Amino acid sequence: MTGAFCRRSFCVALALLSLAAIGAESFPARPMRLVVPFAPGGSADFVARLVALHMFESSGKQVVVDNRGGASGMIGNEIVARSAPDGYTLTVGTLGPFAVNASLFDKMPYDAVADFAPVSLTGTASHILVTHPALPVTTVRDLIALARSKPGQLAFASSGIGNATHLSGELFKYMAKVDIVHVPYKGGGPAMSDLIGGQVVLSFASMPSALPHVRSGRLRAIAISAGKRSPAIPELQTVAESGLPGFALIGAELQRVLMSQDVGEKLMAAGFEARTSTPEAFAELMKAETAKWARVVNAAGIRQH
Repeated sequence: MTGAFCRRSFCVALALLSLAAIGAESFPARPMRLVVPFAPGGSADFVARLVALHMFESSGKQVVVDNRGGASGMIGNEIVARSAPDGYTLTVGTLGPFAVNASLFDKMPYDAVADFAPVSLTGTASHILVTHPALPVTTVRDLIALARSKPGQLAFASSGIGNATHLSGELFKYMAKVDIVHVPYKGGGPAMSDLIGGQVVLSFASMPSALPHVRSGRLRAIAISAGKRSPAIPELQTVAESGLPGFALIGAELQRVLMSQDVGEKLMAAGFEARTSTPEAFAELMKAETAKWARVVNAAGIRQH
């Protein structure tokens, strides 16, 4: 899941501007900054650059994509939280920084609810369990058997501690009763590079990050994490079908861009389902996801100090 957030007080500013005298500056009147709190090459980066390009084509105002990875997404998001609350600095929000970190870390440099205002959901994408081609498995059942025969010897990559790619692996470990080693990275791009290079052997990668490498043969797709198959790759079984029953992970201009045929087709090709929402509905979604992932974090005993 990805979505766009801006500073919380921007919503108040918009409300005040709508009541201001005629002659107020139209929005946007200057370039905007879209912070991606992860390294280049991951799914959040892909969505940001696609949205930025089409918003520029639509509005004529440049949207500068700024990658600021690190600290499980908190470095980039802190930049946005401390920016002027004028709507010109936004961030690409994902489950980790906005729904998981509050349960994972004792202290955060921002309040994910109070310091940001949700703009819109941009899309949802399942995760794919992918392996290096040299790993002798083709199904989840094969992988479980191999992991049980080599406890602590198989390493899985994630795009950061507390990220959905990490928690998917933790859920898999718990349900399959296997001992696999977590290796966190600063984003989906670096994680993919090491997986392709064989430094790690598997990952619950985001679909946009993994699909190009699956199609080129550099990675092997084992299963999809969702409860149902994806229209982007319908032949790929779910984790439940492949050997682990019960496993599943469950602004006006921006919305116009997201619902355009061109953007929708590009998101679908990458494995995303384009979706929009009202800010209120997006806020409710984040609240529900925060509560759900808090239970997973607590059950897995993950904590950062």
